Amino acid sequence: MNKYLGIVLSVFALLISGFLSYNYFANSVSLKSSLANYKVPAGSTNSADASGPKTEECPINGEMLTKSQRDGWEKRRPMGVMIENHKAARPQSGISSADVVYEAVAEGGITRFLNIFYCKDNAKFVGPVRSARVYFITLVSEYGSYPLYVHVGGANCNENTKSGCGNGAKADALGTIKDLGWYGYNDMNLTFSVGFPYVWRDPERLQNVDYEHTAYSSTQKLWEYAAKNQLTNVDKDGQPWDKNFTKWKFKEDSPATTPTASKISFTFWKSMPDFNVDWTYDKARNSYLRTTGGQAHLDKNTNKQLEAKNVIVAFAKESFADDGYDLGQHMLYKVTGSNDAIIFMDGKAIKGTWEKKKDTSRMKFLDTAGKEIPLNRGQDFIEVVPEGNTVDYK
Repeated sequence: MNKYLGIVLSVFALLISGFLSYNYFANSVSLKSSLANYKVPAGSTNSADASGPKTEECPINGEMLTKSQRDGWEKRRPMGVMIENHKAARPQSGISSADVVYEAVAEGGITRFLNIFYCKDNAKFVGPVRSARVYFITLVSEYGSYPLYVHVGGANCNENTKSGCGNGAKADALGTIKDLGWYGYNDMNLTFSVGFPYVWRDPERLQNVDYEHTAYSSTQKLWEYAAKNQLTNVDKDGQPWDKNFTKWKFKEDSPATTPTASKISFTFWKSMPDFNVDWTYDKARNSYLRTTGGQAHLDKNTNKQLEAKNVIVAFAKESFADDGYDLGQHMLYKVTGSNDAIIFMDGKAIKGTWEKKKDTSRMKFLDTAGKEIPLNRGQDFIEVVPEGNTVDYK
């Protein structure tokens, strides 16, 4: 009897799963079409006009933007979105619209991006969105009180190992989110907390890649969801998100007459060449263009190559979590304390250190005298590279 009941339940589950998948796919097609012509409601946090005079400084990366854009960002709080970098995920959408981008290995030598969005809202598509990691949580924690954190699930502990759930598993990202008091509030888990129409599976990618590479959203829809849930510029205690936020120092561009760092090359794991990174200096724009695995790295939204005003290599201690998972296990990177760094801007390399005193402290970049290095205005790309790795530049 139990055998037959199990078969019936299995068939029922498959039918329900198939129905939901079909319905989700159909909704995805409809939503993708509507988002292509999405018009932001007047007066919302993201109805900014980006065509006016650039008179307002973005507090995240110093970029000069319009008064209309400032009116938008002052109504919201920073948002960190996890975007994967698996070969099947490329070209990703939305990375070029982020104020700051962090890259580190997620597992098995495959890197992942934490994209900080705040000042600009022009990413109509963002993704593919993937899962949380504890060190990315530590990095997003420096963006004020209860930053929005957008992901699809996350690393957690394995009940079958000696660490056990709830017993200090070092890679337990979902447990860390709960411990921080984010769960059910500023944690925007697209698996559980946030559903359709704020997240969808891209119908184009569903036909070509595995399911885990297909979760998408947009900055407009995510901030729309946040506003509806009172996740605005003040936290649940009525405090401004930036009450304890520390701004970086910024400067105007000062390109070198004779660049000494026109080509930057490094690996995360030597065994994974598809994730090797090159940054090439564009003197005319005084910025760096990104190549990944030997190919120009494009943003699907714009079909343009990823570009950063500042490329910062932050060396970090790498270790395995030993939590019983396959694919090289979950990784850990020590992103508090301090370590060596190389800051690339203006066609030059500055050797120094990074410093982040605690989880909620801003990561700062210091010269050999211990003074903070002012950064160029514009997107910052922070590469968290295992200590001991070599960075070549010329």
